[in-house]
This record gives sequence, structure tokens and C-alpha cells, in this order.
Amino acid sequence: MTAKQLRAFLAVARTLSFAEASTQVHLSQPALSLAIKNLEDTLGGRLLSRTTRSVALTPEGQALLPIARRLMADWDNAEEQLQKRFALKLGQVAIAAMPSFAASLLPQALKVYRQRFPDVRVEVHDVVAEQVVSMVRSGRIEVGVSLSPDGASDLGFMPLFNDEFVAVLPPNSTLSATMPAQLPWARLLMEDFIALQRPSIVRLMLENRLAEHNMALNVAYDAHQLATVGRMVAAGLGVSAVPSLCRQQMEEMGAVCVPLQDPTIGREVGILVKKGHELSVAAQALVDVLGESLGQRG
Repeated sequence: MTAKQLRAFLAVARTLSFAEASTQVHLSQPALSLAIKNLEDTLGGRLLSRTTRSVALTPEGQALLPIARRLMADWDNAEEQLQKRFALKLGQVAIAAMPSFAASLLPQALKVYRQRFPDVRVEVHDVVAEQVVSMVRSGRIEVGVSLSPDGASDLGFMPLFNDEFVAVLPPNSTLSATMPAQLPWARLLMEDFIALQRPSIVRLMLENRLAEHNMALNVAYDAHQLATVGRMVAAGLGVSAVPSLCRQQMEEMGAVCVPLQDPTIGREVGILVKKGHELSVAAQALVDVLGESLGQRG
């Protein structure tokens, strides 16, 4: 039983005329008759009683009529829904992003996306980098924005920009009072350091990069959230270092941020997708907008 056969049957049932029905469904009368015959053969009996003067529905044809109407309504609705999705006139997409990115750069990219595709709903998950990777890998979401994952051969990564670490200092610190253009790491590490708790990927990366230069964190406090780190620094309990994406958040809490050097430590931020998984049209459009909006960022 095909859509073509059901449309032919409904046209004949509506007009009780093969001539009129063939015009409505844009088929020749022989083709229309063949469609009806094939439908009857499939179902196992006659649906129409036809003489040289009249056409009428058999009892089985009467029984099929409401079912065929419902099936074709569902078919037409499904066709319309899918056409709208392909045209980005309908649909939804989910993105997972690190909180620092979700709160700083993502809103502007989403604004562009909304202007282009106002009928597509976007669901944002602001989760830590490790969870972004997990959500993309599991297929729970199609698009993630995170750090480049080490050894993740099942994931595709499209770099957007390099996010360098900045020093976070108390507002009354002698280091912030002098406001150097760039603060050496060696000088920062002389102060009590407030670090994110392990196994934070940010902390592990920072420790590994510093170890390459024979440096180590002088950890006085551990905190689980970056917001807590910022408040502790602002209160004068020590110093810290965070990716520059977090700079606005730190400054809103009263801390002072200064670029770091010797060495310059950065992390590559980019788009994560699952390899071998074709993105939906809405998700691919979001990837394109992210690349356009952020790919040239320094």
C-alpha cells in the first residue's frame, strides 16, 4: 500500500468518477485504474464497485476511507515537517559548552544563529570540559565547544582560537598596583596560589605546562568552582591564573586580571563532534555560525 495508491483511492471516493479523479491526482485514467487495482490486490478484495454508469464504494472501501484520510493527513504532515527542518524553518539543536565559553562568547554567536534561523530552538548545556566530551561521545548532543581532547580518536575537533591564561590578582595587591603589561609566571608563583581542585582538566594542563619549564604551583587553597576562585582572590587570600575567557567573570567579582608571560600558556578551544555521525541540518548550521563568528578570534 503506497501513498500514490491511497491518493488515487481517495480521489475516486471523493468524486465517484475516474475521469475527475485522474485530473485531480494528475494521472491518466489507465494509470489511475492500475493504482486502484494494485491497492485492491494488496489488500485482498474490491474497494470500488464500478459500472459503465457509476462508481460506488464497497463496504470494505467505506471502512478504508477514514483510515486512508488519516494516513494521508499524517503523510502530508510528515512531509511538511521534514521540508521545514531541511529549510531550517523548524527544529531544534543542542550544544554543550564550557561555562567560561557559554557565558562569554557563545551568546553573540547564538544571536547570529537566531537572526538567521529564528524558528530553530537551541538548547544550551553549560558544563565542564570533561562533560562536554562525554555528552558528544555518547550522542546526547551533536555539537560541543571545549578544549582539544587528548587521544579522542572517535571525536572530530575544529579549532576556533587559542585561549591564553591570565593572572588573577587581589585589587590591593602590589602586583596589581604596578599593573605590569605582562606578569612573569615566576613572580606570580611566589604568591599563595588558589587552584581548581583535581581532576580539573584546566589544573592538570596548567601543572603539566609549568612542569615543562621547571615551575610548580604554590597551592594554598583548592576550590571546585571558578566563581569561588575569583571571590577568594578578590578577598585577598591569594592569586590564581585562569583562561582569558574567564576574565570578565573574575573582574566582576572584584579581582584584577593581567596577561602572563615566560611562558605564555594557552589552550586550544574548538568545536567537538562525533566522527562518523552526520550532523542534522540545524546542527551543521550552528557549527558554521560558530566558525564564522569565532574562527578569526585572536
